[in-house]
Amino acid sequence: MLHKIQLKPYYLPILIVVGCLVFILNLDALYINIMEARNFITAREMLTHNNWIFTTIDLMPRYEKPPLPTWLTAISASIFGIKNVFAYRLPAALVSIFMVIMFYKLQLKLNIKKYTAFLGSLILMTSFYIVFSGRDGQWDIFTHSFMVTCCYFFIKMIALEKHQYQNALLAGIFFGASLLSKGPVSLYALFLPFLVAYAITYKFKTSPTLWKSISLFIIVGLISGTWWTAIAHYYDPEAFAEVANTESTRWFSYNVRPIWYYWSFFTQSGIWTIPALMSLFYWYLKPRVSNFKAYRFYFLWTIFSVILLSIIPEKKSRYLLPVLIPLAMATSFYAEYAIRNFKDNFSKLEKIPVWLNFGVLTLVSFALPFLLYFGLKETIWEMKYQYLLFSIFLIALGILFVYGIYKTDMKLLFSLQVLMIVGILSFGFPLLKLIAPERNSPNVAQIRSYIEENDLNMYDVSGLFPELIFTYGKPIPLSIEEYGDDLPSEKEFGILVNEESTPGWRSRFGKYQLRFVDTLNLNPAISKGKNVRLIRNFYIATKKQD
Repeated sequence: MLHKIQLKPYYLPILIVVGCLVFILNLDALYINIMEARNFITAREMLTHNNWIFTTIDLMPRYEKPPLPTWLTAISASIFGIKNVFAYRLPAALVSIFMVIMFYKLQLKLNIKKYTAFLGSLILMTSFYIVFSGRDGQWDIFTHSFMVTCCYFFIKMIALEKHQYQNALLAGIFFGASLLSKGPVSLYALFLPFLVAYAITYKFKTSPTLWKSISLFIIVGLISGTWWTAIAHYYDPEAFAEVANTESTRWFSYNVRPIWYYWSFFTQSGIWTIPALMSLFYWYLKPRVSNFKAYRFYFLWTIFSVILLSIIPEKKSRYLLPVLIPLAMATSFYAEYAIRNFKDNFSKLEKIPVWLNFGVLTLVSFALPFLLYFGLKETIWEMKYQYLLFSIFLIALGILFVYGIYKTDMKLLFSLQVLMIVGILSFGFPLLKLIAPERNSPNVAQIRSYIEENDLNMYDVSGLFPELIFTYGKPIPLSIEEYGDDLPSEKEFGILVNEESTPGWRSRFGKYQLRFVDTLNLNPAISKGKNVRLIRNFYIATKKQD
């Protein structure tokens, strides 16, 4: 069997190959969401309007996010095509693979066995929110990837290895890159709990040169991470202050959740939910893991990260991304223990979560082809060969799960768990085209074609709609004074309006005759009308004769 071949010399190449399959293959399959639409518009306007420092969205200032990920995304779009969704998502995918590589190298610095480090890296890259973030054009994955790299060089620095100042410089550069990606988010949620957990577990060595190295690290990190903020604040103080005030206020008044909201954080690891939960039973695993000191470090890192995030009133599930990084390594210690000891040393009680984990995965493997068929109905036959290929993969996977359970082969079963994610992304993701908003009629391309054929301009009455603006391909001005613009001066133009969210909008157009053309719906094709925010009615406004 493949899983019994000695792969030790090839761990890093395997991680890179699996990383490409997980993060890059079918990268453009999923439709654009609101977060990445905002980011992609800003990247596109860097190219089309040269807004590289004073970043914009729909030509309005956008200083909520530092620009490093946007720069990388804009460069990718300039190379692979400004209309290419793959190009906009590629930098996030590549930085995710980079994070997995540095995560693996970080484990080796802590004297963790290569196999355990390899297993933890596989768990990391196949955890649900890591997969989602790495395939999605959001900036969280950038800030945390750079901070993981900072942690690697920081450990090399404090271990008093050779080239200490070089390690301090590199740690500072990646610390700054993290700040320049999403501000102090990763500093607070990843690096700070890392420092506390490391100090408790490994202690810090002291030497005359260490303080010089730490000083160099701090200076380089702060300068490289804050220079853009200083420039934006100096040259555009009013807009920057407004953004800073809004963002800081949101921490305490927007999307507020109770302090226990993150109690189920381990579920964000997706298919690793049950092993991740088991890895948190500290007193149970303490005498059983292969490297107690390292397990303790990752357990504490995970817990401290959750605690710090829980203190902040504003809470969202995606904010748990940094928790999944140390949690993946804690989970690997449980998985390694199960692989080594399941047959001979597990009690009946200990076996229950293991059987439950693989039982659920087996059931999902066999059920998913039927769920897809009943969910998409006759639409599925538009991609029948892809559907059949995916179904064959899932059924074969289910059979292998049954075989592994029968043989109690834990190494095979955990390998299949990784393969499940790879297969879903490889064979299943192309089917997402069947629910893409572009299948609705009219779609954005048809609306733009109509506008261009009639030589009209387009305006939005109901406020910023990032998914529409990105898909439309150019800025769409706003036509209500509260958004900063007067009514258009043309005699005839197109308008888009969300009539539910903009009551009384017609009174603003009393001097115009309004002709309804159609309804634009950017909801997925199988769920039309569920999210009202994604719906706009399309009108032609013609100025009445005096």
